[in-house]
Amino acid sequence: MKSPLKDKPLRNPGESLDIELKDTLVADLLLYYVFACFMVLLAILEWWRWFKSSSPTPVPYTVVATTVILIAMFQHVRLRAKAKNLRLGRDSEKAVGQYLELLRETGAKVFHDIPGKGFNLDHVVIHETGIYVVETKALSKPDRGETRLVYNGENVLKNGLAPDRNPIDQVRAARNWLVNLLKESTGKKISARPVVVYPGWYIQPTAEAKSSDVWVLNPKALPAFIAHSKPQLSAEDVNLCAYHLGRYVRTEGV
Repeated sequence: MKSPLKDKPLRNPGESLDIELKDTLVADLLLYYVFACFMVLLAILEWWRWFKSSSPTPVPYTVVATTVILIAMFQHVRLRAKAKNLRLGRDSEKAVGQYLELLRETGAKVFHDIPGKGFNLDHVVIHETGIYVVETKALSKPDRGETRLVYNGENVLKNGLAPDRNPIDQVRAARNWLVNLLKESTGKKISARPVVVYPGWYIQPTAEAKSSDVWVLNPKALPAFIAHSKPQLSAEDVNLCAYHLGRYVRTEGV
């Protein structure tokens, strides 16, 4: 018996983060709990031998069990924080994906979680107004105070501070990778617009940002930005690029 499907299905928004989240919760965290329970069981057995006067040695087992429990507690705190960040990233990608799905009504082809070698593109939209590489950035908001980001054309500042990893450089690199991929597969050099979106945040662009090749937006505004841009691609080019990108995801994506 074999599957009736000839190709792998396309990926869903946040699929890579879903996989990483499951690995974190099941593979990583569960391992420490299982080991800790095993050592506790050994310690209990030794204390039982001591109670039965059968020359037990519970102290070493208790020391080891206590050490393992402390390690497991430390890992629990660390991995819980990691899982929280992964959930935030996954949910943000899903929310952005739902906004972008609205563009299908205007003839757009929408792809999510496109895998590369050691990285992935969160979303790609192929529309008559162009190709858009969309990077989702999930930032926790403060309980109170300002929830505004300033985009100066080269970086995104939160409270005047730039992140450790520049999202503008990151999305430009993703854009270049996609352009090269489509050039190799279609024989055409088609430009693409890099976009960074921050769900739930207000973006304040400076004068320099308005001349940048990178859009930084709240995802609610992105479908309108795309739909109202000047047409650049024919219907044939939209279908051609979508076909080759879909074939890459199904057959070559890892």
